Amino acid sequence: MSNRPPAIDVHVHIQPWETMKPQALETIRRGRRDHALIEECMRSPAALVELMDAEGLERVALINYVAPDIMGFGIDVNEWVAQYRNQAPDRLIAFGGYHPGTVPDVRDEVVRIFDDLGVDALKIHPPHQDLAPNAYRSSGGDDLEIVYGMLSDRKKPVMFHTGTSVFPGARSALGDPMLLDDVAVDFPDLRIIMAHGGRPLWMDAAFFLIRRHPNVYMDISGIPPQKLLDYFPRIEEISDRVMFGTDWPSPGVPGIRENLDVFEETPINGKAKENIRRGTACRVFGLE
Repeated sequence: MSNRPPAIDVHVHIQPWETMKPQALETIRRGRRDHALIEECMRSPAALVELMDAEGLERVALINYVAPDIMGFGIDVNEWVAQYRNQAPDRLIAFGGYHPGTVPDVRDEVVRIFDDLGVDALKIHPPHQDLAPNAYRSSGGDDLEIVYGMLSDRKKPVMFHTGTSVFPGARSALGDPMLLDDVAVDFPDLRIIMAHGGRPLWMDAAFFLIRRHPNVYMDISGIPPQKLLDYFPRIEEISDRVMFGTDWPSPGVPGIRENLDVFEETPINGKAKENIRRGTACRVFGLE
């Protein structure tokens, strides 16, 4: 076990990679040297927990979502992540997914995901799902309005990818955080998490949304920790709405320990670091 203070990584891509489209899988594997470790963690919750113990992680969130056309992930990711999480429920947080048009009844699907499978939170990935998170304000987006309302009633968080994506077919323009302004206005009790803080183009927009809306949070996954204060020079002001995350093992992301080590060396004050390291996540996910 690391001697670092315990941390919660709210953004780790433990997913059924065997269902990924070949181009997407090649993109995520390219340049990595830790293939054996990644594949073992995908197969075995015990292997992931062993890695977490070695790297000083109290909990991790398993990011899964439905994106059949661009990434290959279907609705069965919900069963997959629930079963994986159930092997270590005190250490793992399960994110499931929903994609409009993939199920006959949206209400039944939300009940299945949260009430039957017991998934902890939802992930929407606009660039990989080719959808705008505020599409309910125009024709054809009614499903999202139903989902947001049901999540709000259940007090379940929803994470949105914000920022660009390098995966083939991704629609990066849909990663603009300002598309979430409508969602935060229309669903003030919905806990909204902006993954990646809009990096590398829209950090100012992400900062604005957190300052404007008390129900909006963000994680710092995918941001090189040494650049964190370049991207968010006033991060201490919003630390009670910011969560640590790595995006491991996505393209360009080193090991979790490397990210944590660099984060701990940043000149952010102690209270803000504790919020980011684990305090904010405990409040968002209702942990002890």
